[in-house]
This record gives sequence, C-alpha cells and structure tokens, in this order.
Amino acid sequence: MKITHTEIYRFSIRMEPFVIATGTMDYAQNTFIRIYTDEGIYGVGECSAFPMIVGETQDTCLVLARDFARLWKGQNPLALSERLAELDAFVAGNSTVKSAFDIALHDLAAKAEGLPLYAYLGGTPRPITTDITIGIGSPEEMAAKAVAFRTRGAKVLKVKLGKTPDADMARIKAIRDAIGSEVTIRVDANQGWLYNDAVCALQGLEAFDIQFCEQPIPSYDDHLLPELRKKTTIPLMADESCYNHRDALRLAMQGGCDYINIKFSKSGGIAEALRIHEVTANQNLPCMIGGMLETRVALSAAVHFAYTAPNVRFFDLDTCLIGHLEDPVVNGVYYNGYDILAPELPGIGADVDDTFLRMCEHWTV
Repeated sequence: MKITHTEIYRFSIRMEPFVIATGTMDYAQNTFIRIYTDEGIYGVGECSAFPMIVGETQDTCLVLARDFARLWKGQNPLALSERLAELDAFVAGNSTVKSAFDIALHDLAAKAEGLPLYAYLGGTPRPITTDITIGIGSPEEMAAKAVAFRTRGAKVLKVKLGKTPDADMARIKAIRDAIGSEVTIRVDANQGWLYNDAVCALQGLEAFDIQFCEQPIPSYDDHLLPELRKKTTIPLMADESCYNHRDALRLAMQGGCDYINIKFSKSGGIAEALRIHEVTANQNLPCMIGGMLETRVALSAAVHFAYTAPNVRFFDLDTCLIGHLEDPVVNGVYYNGYDILAPELPGIGADVDDTFLRMCEHWTV
C-alpha cells in the first residue's frame, strides 16, 4: 500500500466565545486531513490548535501539514513507526499538527484490517461519561450554567479557574451553593496561579468537595508541585506539564501530581498517548483523556484510545459540547446526554460531510 495524495482543509468551526485563564476562543482553529492510498481506502485525522497553550496556530498547522504530506507521498502508511519518526526528524515539537497525521495513519491501518480502531489496538468498549466544562465568568453566570448542565443530566462539572484566589473561591462557592452536593466538581486553573496564590486558592477550595485541580501553576514551576501537593488535600492533575512519556515519568518520580491529563494535541497523537499510558500504569498514576476544541472526528479517535487504555479513569471529552455552533461530522461517536457511544465501524468510524469541506480552504498534495 502506498500513499497517493493528501487533502488538507482549514477546518474552522464557529463557536460561542469560550474563556479560560489564558485567553478566549471564538472559533475552533482546526485542521482536517484525508490521506489517500493506491488501494482505494483513506484515513482521516483532525487537530485543534490552541495557541496560548501548545504554541501552534491553525496557520502553522496548515503549513506543516503540506510539508508532511510531501514527505509521506509514495510511502507505506502501514509502517506507522517509520512514518511518525519521519515527522519528528523533520521538525521538533509541533505536536498538534502531528496528531492529525497520527490519527489518520491509525484510521487507515484499522480500516485495512476491517476493524474498529479499538479492536485493532486490542481494546474493549466500556462505558464513558464525559464531564462538561464551565468557562470563566462571574460567579452568578457560572452558577447559572452549572444549574442548566445539572438539569440536563450532567454528573461531573469541570470548572475553569485561574484568576485571583478570592474571585475563584467565590465562583466555586456560588456553583456549589446552586447545585448542591450530588454533582462532582473538578477545577482547571490552566497555569493561572503562581505558587502562593495556588496554595491560597486550593486551601480555600477544600471546603467545596473538589475532585481534583488540573494544572494549578505554570509548567515552568513544575519543581514546586511536590511541595504544593503537601499544602492541600485536593489531588493535583498535570496537564500542560505533561506532553510525552518522559514528562510522565519525571512527574511520577518526583511526586509532582496525583493524575495526568493525556491530550493528542500535546502527545502528537495515539502512538505517544499509548506510551504515556504505559508509563503511568506502571507508576500507578491514573490518567484522564482530554482535548482542545476538536470535532467528533478527533473525539472518535480519543474514545477508541480510551477503550484501549484502562488506566484512563477520567473523561474530559466535551469538546463539541462547549459552544460548537456546527457539526459537519458524518458517523463517529455521539452523545446520549453526557454518555459517549461509538458505532461499530472500521477505523475511527468518522468522516466529514463533503458539502462542508467544499466551503473550506483546502490543498491537495
């Protein structure tokens, strides 16, 4: 099997403005690709650029996507390790755009075997229920959203924080007062607190039954995480501090966190996510699978990965529920409330409607 050509699309998804500690997004800066072969099958992949976190933009992803497509033209897509190593040899970092090509190769490989991706990887379906995220706003606005989500059946809320400790504690107090004690609350500071503010905020939040706090301090202060863990009873989850399996091992060995958040946009895709999973399982460090602002294309790949990764205990797969105003995805995983279900289709089982794609800026290499 040989790669004949690759289609690359500027896959912009309109959305309601979404606010976190590091900035506001008003559309999903995504890239969608199809890698075609001489055997009549193709693989699809998607990535979602989040410049203020991973450091890539939609435009940088699109430029490198064309370089990657040229690099792989005429090559065997089933030699996954060799193909992915070529991307790393070509350019350092840029894990977001690499993840789209990784997903497409895995999709192709599973389709070539006529298997859903989870089966190709040796996994087993299991129940998955996602949290739902509340962006930063006033305490009253955030409490109202929390009530609305609870009314629609949400069992777990992920609340964005990372401003001043007093303001963040007021936000969580308003939410907990509004929804009561039955709904689980986890929080995400997105590196927004410096160490002393993190101590203050976390100790103040202990009264509100918080499941865990994701990335409380900047990643450049990772050396302070072990001491921060001693200052609070709230478990800490590393996100921006963990891009690959080496980061995961470092955090585990230094006692820097209780959990790790795996995202394809950080790991470069499924292959490295599986390596992170192996390290964390060996270190008894449970994981969450999360995302940026992907559609149900990359979400489908994430669910198939989760079926293969039993050490993934938490699910933050609400990327298309937090403000996407359009859904051009055909097939793929779908939501039943906040439960996520995957159809028994080859590969990741998802594609994008051609009518939508014809309206997107695109390139063929």
